[in-house]
Amino acid sequence: MGEHGWAIGIDVGGTKIAAGLVDPETGRTTGRRTMPTGSDRGGAAVLADVEAVAGDLANEARARGRTVAAVGVGVPELVDPEGRIGSDHAFDWRALPVVGRLGEIAPATIEADVRAAALAEARFGAGQPFASFAYVSVGTGISSTLVLDGRPWPGARGAALVLSTGPISVPCPHCGGLEPFVLEEFASGPGLVRRHAELTGRAANGAEEVVAAAAAGEPEAVAVVETAAVALGSAVGFLVNVADPAAIVVGGGLGSAPGPFWDHLVAGTRRHVWNPEAQSLPILQARLGLDAGWIGAALAAVDEGTAADRGGGMDRRPLAAVGRR
Repeated sequence: MGEHGWAIGIDVGGTKIAAGLVDPETGRTTGRRTMPTGSDRGGAAVLADVEAVAGDLANEARARGRTVAAVGVGVPELVDPEGRIGSDHAFDWRALPVVGRLGEIAPATIEADVRAAALAEARFGAGQPFASFAYVSVGTGISSTLVLDGRPWPGARGAALVLSTGPISVPCPHCGGLEPFVLEEFASGPGLVRRHAELTGRAANGAEEVVAAAAAGEPEAVAVVETAAVALGSAVGFLVNVADPAAIVVGGGLGSAPGPFWDHLVAGTRRHVWNPEAQSLPILQARLGLDAGWIGAALAAVDEGTAADRGGGMDRRPLAAVGRR
């Protein structure tokens, strides 16, 4: 890693916290840490763990003769273009002074986890060859973001990341009533575990176990994995139809896993793309894997600090939109 300052990146997920040190000029990393999130303890306890791991990484950087340029945190929540958290889906940090407390270590920034991961893939990962692409994260939850001119697009309010969390009302062909369907509950990692348990009467130790059982030919696991991937593929195909990205990059714990889920997701996506010229678009797994979130959080914090040094906060709109208010 280079002689300049490093950045601390922290990805606070619904299941685990991952963190490490990033060289923002090269993307090289060191000092990776992981721990359970334990979000049921409340937002204050999660923040205390984040502070502790950030302090530990800062000490490691200084012990190796490096300064800490910034601290970036990715969260599975709505985050507006000014870095304010607007939801409490996984844990509630809305009233906590997250930036102020982490700012005692180095200038701190909060970003939505999917946009952080997309930024890392745009700069150092599978998205590098493309001027625009869509990033889809499949893990504890399912979310997405468009990347335009190398920058994740937050939307007007920071909410341009919801791919499958809202219910879709489907008319029942038998009773005529409306049946709500939430894709995330059906096709996310926890969704796979829950549906597999309903069929087998036993709880798998994570979605990876269900995917491995499907690869081994267990009928119940095969049914769960195939239907989840095909259903998600219809949503990703719709995303292609609406946004027409140059490529799709898929990350997250489940999205990065090889095997039957990935194979059916790719096939299901292509089957739902209506434009013949887009049906062969590249659909790639995230090159940075599960590290993309904390690497991107660190990069977002450095970008914010660089923009502030130049006289203003980072404009998180894509380059092509700057000046078009």
